[in-house]
Formats: sequence, C-alpha cells, structure tokens
Amino acid sequence: QVQLVESGGGLVQAGGSLRLSCAASGRTFSQPAMGWFRQTPGKEREFVAAINWSGGTTYYADSVKGRFTISRDNAKNTEYLQMNSLKLEDTAVYLCTARRSSATSRDPTAYDWWGQGTQVTVSS
Repeated sequence: QVQLVESGGGLVQAGGSLRLSCAASGRTFSQPAMGWFRQTPGKEREFVAAINWSGGTTYYADSVKGRFTISRDNAKNTEYLQMNSLKLEDTAVYLCTARRSSATSRDPTAYDWWGQGTQVTVSS
C-alpha cells in the first residue's frame, strides 16, 4: 500500500502564493505518474495538474495554466505544486494522487492512491 501525505495548505490573500508538497511512502512501485486534483463541497473532483515519472511531461487545467507549476523530486518521493497569483476561485481541498502507470491522466478514476487533502483558502 502507498501512503500520500499533503502539506503546505493554508490561508492566503488573493494574489499570493503557496507551495503544496506531497510525500509518498509505503510499498515501492515503479515509475508512477502523479497529480493534483481539487474539490469543493457539492462539486466533483477537478483536475489541476499532472506529471509523469521523469518530470518531463506536465499537464495543467486551463484555469491554472501559467499560475501553477507541478514538479517532483523522485529521490525524496515527493511532488510539489507551486501556486502563484492565487484567486478566490482556487479555494478548495487539494488532493495529491499517484497511479501505477507512468503516463499522466486528467481522469481521477485513473489514479490508484490518494492523500487526505490539504485545505487552501484564498481571501479577498
């Protein structure tokens, strides 16, 4: 089993920045793609960003493109989400995820493991 633990969420003013981290531990699995999704009450889980094993391929939701950057450090089994120019509509619980496949996906059902989430609140 794989455990994913997010950190770095919090309260920030609009226009500010936050950096989320996700540490993976547990049974070793080879070359997993990882991603970030977000969720607000009453809405479906929304794709934010994804990254392949090498870090050479990344995808972003249109709503965060140019503001968010996904990255990973495989030596530390950790992925990151740098969030800049935050907007009120970025407020959500952000969830880290990973899948056995090395290929990225925007589909939440394609992922095998999920973290508990970290709250990001953007205030005016």
